[in-house]
Amino acid sequence: MDRAAKLTPHLDRIASPADLRGLSDSALGDVAAELRNEVIESVATTGGHLGSSLGVVELTVALHAVFDTPRDKLIWDVGHQCYPHKVLTGRRDRMATLRQEGGLSGFTKRSESQYDPFGAAHSSTSISAALGFTIGRDMGQPTGDAIAVIGDGSISAGMAYEALNNAGAEGRRMFVILNDNEMSIAPPVGAMSKYLSGLYASPLGNLQQAAEGFEAALPGPLRDHARRARQMVTGAVGAKGTLFEELGFQYIGPINGHDMDQLLGVLRAARARATGPVLIHCCTVKGKGYAPAEQSADKYHGVGKFDPASGAQAKKRPNAPSYTKVFGQALSDLAANDPRIVGVTAAMPSGTGMDIFARAHPARMFDVGIAEQHGVTFAAGMAASGLKPFCAIYSTFLQRGYDQIVHDVALQNLPVRFAIDRAGLVGADGATHAGAFDVGYLSALPNMTVMAAGDEAELVHMVATAAAHDLGPIAFRYPRGEGEGVPMPETGEVLEIGKGRVLSEGSDVALLSFGAHLGECRKAAAKIEAAGLSVTLADARFAKPLDHALLTRLARNHRALITVEQGARGGFGAMVLHTLAQDGLLDGKLAIRTMTLPDRFIDQAAPDAMYADAGLTATDIAATALQAAGADAEMVLGALGA
Repeated sequence: MDRAAKLTPHLDRIASPADLRGLSDSALGDVAAELRNEVIESVATTGGHLGSSLGVVELTVALHAVFDTPRDKLIWDVGHQCYPHKVLTGRRDRMATLRQEGGLSGFTKRSESQYDPFGAAHSSTSISAALGFTIGRDMGQPTGDAIAVIGDGSISAGMAYEALNNAGAEGRRMFVILNDNEMSIAPPVGAMSKYLSGLYASPLGNLQQAAEGFEAALPGPLRDHARRARQMVTGAVGAKGTLFEELGFQYIGPINGHDMDQLLGVLRAARARATGPVLIHCCTVKGKGYAPAEQSADKYHGVGKFDPASGAQAKKRPNAPSYTKVFGQALSDLAANDPRIVGVTAAMPSGTGMDIFARAHPARMFDVGIAEQHGVTFAAGMAASGLKPFCAIYSTFLQRGYDQIVHDVALQNLPVRFAIDRAGLVGADGATHAGAFDVGYLSALPNMTVMAAGDEAELVHMVATAAAHDLGPIAFRYPRGEGEGVPMPETGEVLEIGKGRVLSEGSDVALLSFGAHLGECRKAAAKIEAAGLSVTLADARFAKPLDHALLTRLARNHRALITVEQGARGGFGAMVLHTLAQDGLLDGKLAIRTMTLPDRFIDQAAPDAMYADAGLTATDIAATALQAAGADAEMVLGALGA
């Protein structure tokens, strides 16, 4: 018997959630203890979202023990807390592949397991999806109850309240578990956090019996006491109850999410007696049971590989500063001399580099919580007032505020500056976090200026350019990870809007890069030169407006023009083709190819492997360019190293 088996005798008996339902309550507690250690050991070898998963260990065991999954639909909001769920649902033997190429997703994924009824990775979708399953059940589909587990950070988003309002109005039997750990990726902000904290602090708030509908099961004196306690927690008779009750939900809680007896009792009672929508307010500790996580400022929300004994994370030796850090520092430096610069982020200050800005200029930093739509319009209002808002949001998260970008920013031509982190493929987070679409969805908008940094020095220049641009909205995109290691300017240069740059001159092939694939284009140019053709390497800098003079020059003076971008079809390359067609530059013998991400989603892997899967390596670029230029097969094979 191996070491893991000796340490997990109870967990070893669990092949699926059905095995939990035959265990005693005490044994379920033993399973939870072993499961917590298993998650720590697993994430230590792969990295991932540790703190959030440790916070729901007991809750995960209790939910699977009480409800009939997979017939009952358990929906984890975001899904970064689903590692214990994966272990219990037949994926324990694959946890070493978590977030690895060909391995388990770091989130729930419908194609991965029947126990993942709804894929997730962006927040605040679970209640909407649960209501959808509930309607399906009531219309005869073969599904049972729907249970949404949503955190106190995720429930700050407007979509969650739209769903609560709809579900309350429908009045159908469904369950929402509010996992209140008072910590999302960053400390949750705003009135909702204060409201939940107030409930949590109530001396009577841990009486799970203090909920209407469950009092009837208690003995008379205790029932009267519970009713009085509930009135103190949720509002006196004749006054308003909790917000959730006003929305039409039966509210239960707050309860202790690490007390297995309390969890099991409340969940069993709710399942047995609910006739309409029920919200169970469950208080947990992020990182629970692992001291390094509990004591960490971010509760080990996202970690790399680490030593389980000490909690020390393995550190890579940095070759260059990260783009995120470069942005944060450049903005902070500019703001020191420009009091109108303000920062906006949506619950991601450290992820976007805005924590650097916040430390330097705390009064000018605004974290709106997980509320991208509000954040964009909030920034628009500040721009209309005369301030210079920098709205720093991941590419895929900014998708959630697109209507506001169109209607509240672009239509009114307000100078909001969009700093778009996580542009391109992002590695272990996979398709849900890959910034593939922002070039296309922003370039389509009138009044919008769209830039992309070819390296970290260019990013400094683009921050300065955005700060100086008051004529309308402007966006600049940059990837996750380290820069190219280029010399850094002391101060940013304000770039001429719509003006690209030529880095090397040739006559046969033109490589026109947009964004952070410039380094790969340099390597491709060397391969093409080695094959005997001369190369012009250009950095477009702007997708909108395009540099017409540069495009004309490249189209007229080369046999082949290759555009390269870290984005989907319909982006920079499409803008180039449209412009060349309008200008009559596609009417001659020019061979043009647009290299983009393929028209499919790409699963998690190392970023280099993902770009290889996408066909965007230096070798791919060189081969495409040589073929377009009419090189013979031998020359192409030589460039490929074959």
